[in-house]
Amino acid sequence: MEAITTIDQVLIPVHLTGVDGGNRGRGQRQVQADDDYSAVLSWLARYADTPATLSAYRKEAERLLLWCVHQRGLAMSSLAHEDLLLYERFLTDPQPAARWVMTVRQRPGRDSPHWRPFAGPLSPASQRQALSILNAMFSWLVEAGYLAGNPLSLGRRRQRSGPKQTNRFLPHEHWTEVKATILSMPAESAREVIHGARCRWLFSLLYIGGLRVSEINSSTMGSFYLRKDRSGVERWWLEVVGKGSKSRTIPATAELMVELVNYRKVIGMPALPSANEFTPLVLPIIGRGKPLARSAIHEIVKEVMRNTAQRLRAQGAAWEGVASQIEAASTHWLRHTAGTHMTDAGLAIKSVRDNFGHATISTTSIYVHSEDDARHDATQAAHRIGWEVQPKVVGST
Repeated sequence: MEAITTIDQVLIPVHLTGVDGGNRGRGQRQVQADDDYSAVLSWLARYADTPATLSAYRKEAERLLLWCVHQRGLAMSSLAHEDLLLYERFLTDPQPAARWVMTVRQRPGRDSPHWRPFAGPLSPASQRQALSILNAMFSWLVEAGYLAGNPLSLGRRRQRSGPKQTNRFLPHEHWTEVKATILSMPAESAREVIHGARCRWLFSLLYIGGLRVSEINSSTMGSFYLRKDRSGVERWWLEVVGKGSKSRTIPATAELMVELVNYRKVIGMPALPSANEFTPLVLPIIGRGKPLARSAIHEIVKEVMRNTAQRLRAQGAAWEGVASQIEAASTHWLRHTAGTHMTDAGLAIKSVRDNFGHATISTTSIYVHSEDDARHDATQAAHRIGWEVQPKVVGST
């Protein structure tokens, strides 16, 4: 049995390099790599400034490349969806263990003859993380023109954990029903128009921005700001303070800014906030000086979910399952829903992580600013709420 070494030490047979991979992109490429290992290195180079992320991403890419060479006998760029299903099962129990799993207690260095790709079978959480990282890699390689398609994209929703964890988000079709409820809210009186606009704005913040309720409650409209990059492109951002009193910036996409302008017009305010404005992000219908209470935000979301469930149940017994799941949804479900939909749309995991505040964001160096600008563009292009109807403005005809 051939010993496993790190991928940079492997002499890969020509037919496994990916030069003629069956899933290779045939159009114009944006990377110079012409084999799978070089393409993976191009992807990893994006994370050179974040050693922990680079290490985690390299580990998963290396495991897959080694599996392709030593186990599957296929180039990475020839893998199909069915091959990735086999790889998922392999992660649960890498066999033969003598080839794949370390036998010493302390993890040996990468240059040690005792090094192996795995310390043991991966837990369900580690399996999900591994596949999530590989999904991001494949998506990037597709975007770069190196691959024609992402072989993992068909399997992104396979449930691997208990229902309590996997059900805490709304699939796209359920989310569409929730939006339909908001768009059909009554707008006969001025109060109804304001309430409907507030619901739409609140759901936009929760979904487009992925904000927590505490972040909505503690932020002001003056937290929106405009920043110009070195090429002169202007982008709107929203700065919030999240868990642990950590500040982060969220891409205020063009769509989110349209919703902000619409909401402000409905409540009789100028289209855009001023730099020092202390108006809360979401307001009570009566009283403008204080933010909408957290309990009120939760209740508005639950009311929309209940009304959606009621409307679906009226369509017949076949809708009971969908109605029950939507009725159970809460404000935090919308955050999970946003993250799930961002990933489904191909947004890089690092961008989702930064949008959601799962790591510290530095805003002082030009390099990070440039990276943030790319994240803004990627978020705006990939993640939309897609309101179909513009809200009615009080006093309009």
